[in-house]
Amino acid sequence: MRIVLADTIFTDGVLLQDHGIVFNKTIIEVAPNDLLRSRYGEQCVELGEGSVIVPGLINSHVHLEFSANRSTLTYGEFMPWLSSVIALRNDLINECDDSCITRAIESMLSNGITAFGAISSYGFDLTPCAEAPQKVVYFNELIGSDPAMADALYADFQERLFASQEVEREGFYPSVAIHSPYSVHRILIQKALKYAREKELRVTAHLLESSAEREWLDSNKGAFAPFFQNFLKQTQAANTAEEFLGYFQEISTLFTHAVQTSEAELSAIAQGNHTLIHCPISNRLLGNGVLDVTRLKEKNIRFVCGTDGLSSNYALDLFEEMKIALFIHPNEDLLYLAKALWQSVTGDAAKALRLNCGTITPTFDADFLIMRVNYPINEQLPIHLILQPHTIESVYIQGEKVK
Repeated sequence: MRIVLADTIFTDGVLLQDHGIVFNKTIIEVAPNDLLRSRYGEQCVELGEGSVIVPGLINSHVHLEFSANRSTLTYGEFMPWLSSVIALRNDLINECDDSCITRAIESMLSNGITAFGAISSYGFDLTPCAEAPQKVVYFNELIGSDPAMADALYADFQERLFASQEVEREGFYPSVAIHSPYSVHRILIQKALKYAREKELRVTAHLLESSAEREWLDSNKGAFAPFFQNFLKQTQAANTAEEFLGYFQEISTLFTHAVQTSEAELSAIAQGNHTLIHCPISNRLLGNGVLDVTRLKEKNIRFVCGTDGLSSNYALDLFEEMKIALFIHPNEDLLYLAKALWQSVTGDAAKALRLNCGTITPTFDADFLIMRVNYPINEQLPIHLILQPHTIESVYIQGEKVK
């Protein structure tokens, strides 16, 4: 058992000044510093002025297999970016071995990320993810819209999923990712979701990221039409958006991007108790627009933040993601938005990913950061922690110091 006394604890949108925590693997107690000093005496570790304890950050959506990208891919619009991914993916994947993926994981840890949802397209990141110090929700991705290839595509997906299920360690959760409504045939979706329900696996999917996807799903036209004609000889979308969302009625899902969603689709997402993953930097770099968080609030839809991968970002840093989000949603009250963003990378992300962390609360895992700030702490700390330079002095996962 350990006791640390901080200047401030910030958790669940609340500032607890002159408070400390008692913890082992989990949080045992949160109490005023004077009370903990009187009870535990010399066992207490005084963190001192400017010390802030926050929950460890949770990156709900990251692609690690493309971590070799720096300037290879084309940014600005979705279709040129996608074409560059298809043309250069083999080179990028071959350039990113286990050490490359491990460096990306270590960079997340240095940025205070104590848990992440990894979208694995090929299974090449399995060993680094299984050996990561963080909690990992490992989403094996299913993709393929050609019904003639359904059996082979599903067999490949199963092989990768089963391989991840053979990896045994606490905090590693084999899960299922459905790539998107335009890229996965309904037969494959229904089979994968049936298995996920039976095994109670976590599920995620990309949804309505670009205007090209919107037009293709709605009318089988637009920039995706020649793409599918040339690559797959398809003239019709694999699903409509309505059909796609209908498959997920019985399983709470994390849908990523959702920038182009309609009111009806948002209502379906709300009714299904789904979560949206907001990736503001990726959306900007690929020219996809901005998620309307005001509409989400009105419909009581939970959103969480993710970095996406280095194929569409310059860093795996949730502080940077929150900063960008703070500026691209100008109609939201600043302090309210800052608190919502903090929840999106801590408590709300933990709930969406079914993890026992994301909050400094008794019985939850002791996943937290000790930060140091060099400015006065006041009620606007949630804003300042995002905008001002900061130092992460220590990172704890399940009570063990890992950084």
